[in-house]
Amino acid sequence: MTSADTEERTDAFLAAVGGEWWRTAVIYQIYPRSFADASGDGIGDLPGVTSHLDDLQDLGVDAIWLSPFQRSPQKDAGYDVSDYCDVDPLFGTLADFDAMLAGAHARGIRVIVDLVPNHSSDQHEWFQQALHAAPHSAERARYMFRDGQGENGELPPNNWESVFGGPAWTRVIEADGKPGQWYLHLFDSSQPDFDWSNEEVREEFRRILRFWLDRGVDGFRVDVAHGLVKAEGLPDYIPDPEAGSMGGEEENVPYWGQDAVHEVYRDWRKILEEYQGDRALAAEAWLPTAERTAQWVRPDEMHQAFNFPYLSTEWNAADLRRVIDVSLRAFPGVGAPSTWVLSNHDVVRHASRLALTAENPQGHGIGPESPGQPIPEVGLARARAATTLMLALPGSAYLYQGEELGLPEVIDIPGHARQDPTWFRTNGERYGRDGCRVPIPWTADAPAYGFNATGASWLPQPAEWAHLARDRQSGVEGSTLELYRTLLAERRARSLGAGSLEWIDGYGDDVLAFRNGGVTVVANTGSTPIAMPPGIVIASSGPVVGDRIPADTTVWVTGD
Repeated sequence: MTSADTEERTDAFLAAVGGEWWRTAVIYQIYPRSFADASGDGIGDLPGVTSHLDDLQDLGVDAIWLSPFQRSPQKDAGYDVSDYCDVDPLFGTLADFDAMLAGAHARGIRVIVDLVPNHSSDQHEWFQQALHAAPHSAERARYMFRDGQGENGELPPNNWESVFGGPAWTRVIEADGKPGQWYLHLFDSSQPDFDWSNEEVREEFRRILRFWLDRGVDGFRVDVAHGLVKAEGLPDYIPDPEAGSMGGEEENVPYWGQDAVHEVYRDWRKILEEYQGDRALAAEAWLPTAERTAQWVRPDEMHQAFNFPYLSTEWNAADLRRVIDVSLRAFPGVGAPSTWVLSNHDVVRHASRLALTAENPQGHGIGPESPGQPIPEVGLARARAATTLMLALPGSAYLYQGEELGLPEVIDIPGHARQDPTWFRTNGERYGRDGCRVPIPWTADAPAYGFNATGASWLPQPAEWAHLARDRQSGVEGSTLELYRTLLAERRARSLGAGSLEWIDGYGDDVLAFRNGGVTVVANTGSTPIAMPPGIVIASSGPVVGDRIPADTTVWVTGD
């Protein structure tokens, strides 16, 4: 494919769709290794994505976001990138990517790719050069190499801890065979942090952005977008042990949310504006409040930021109303859309999380010994109700693969089968994120439930997933898949993403009720049935009997 072909195809697609799509889009996250496996090796791939584009079009999404598929040793499932401008052979080739992109665009589906700028793999060419270079060299200046403390530099430069557990510093052996400098890795030791005060790093990422934009991608989801820049002097810091591992509940963390990071995204925004078609930047920024998160989406920075305060809110009417109000002030207040999300590849799936009865900090995961085990029926009812609420809100929404099937977190993964670095770096103290990353079921009676034709699966799939397979739900009234199809179709037909919210009071403390356009939305988060508003029910997260809305149920009602 020539660049001229790419440009012509992209221009035609964008002209057909038009508008600032990211303001109202429903974006479906694909975790490639767990979506669909065309090769049969047990790991999902790009041809697998292409083979299910019709299913995504049928579901009714506007865009897909692909978690990393670039070259990587896969120490952290692709979030350890060794070459930012190539496809890892596990997932296919650049030609496979181009075919997937063309297929998505032909169906009116935009494509966002993951970008990991905080750190690279230790197998990246730059880091290998740094290991063989002298201390304080230009090669080491691309990363966060520092001299150690103590009489002989035997102590790390500070007391920072890795997000995955254990120290955030690793000491290298120098050319003379002696221990030398230390390098920072906020995540695994195989993921050294770049030094974003270095102009060479900034220029390299400008090149990477343009490489994918030239191929026709519609935007980037930026991993750890609140990271990159570290506080001057790298001061000691002890995180709150009860807080989420990505800093979402803490203020003044010296490696999260530093002011200078905004300069990076202002620079990137200028690059995206060189291209036609409303290319978008979406921030993964774990920050304490929606107001803080909104700083990442000011008019000259990113276009969207994930609303993690919303994701972190429990199934409670008062708390939900509070975070919705704050979000609808904070994000539109800087000219950006509110975004809404309930699940992703880093958190316990909301079909389980919303039924937990014990604290579960982000990144810790749940396993067979975790306290507060979810009741599956309660979790699914609340998940369906929460999604029905979320998709009625104005702005843009994110879905995570498999939630349209009602998939719960997989709890009983044997220790020997686990893959997440968190599990290993904490010696099994934290289960990590494997439970939300299990390959999804397509066909109940096929090998690996249709994930591939061989039955291989990089994480074990639970036997009880057969009844959740897509083919078992398609066309079945009341199934979670059909609920999602209905919600997405009605959301689009009634322009709810571009609407506005008007609260309706008088239902009681356990109820959220509002109007968006001609749709009245009522969510019962309590345990007692409540009165149905007048009108025609166009969507309901669960069965409605007579004129009562049961517990853990959300309905959409219209006067049509």
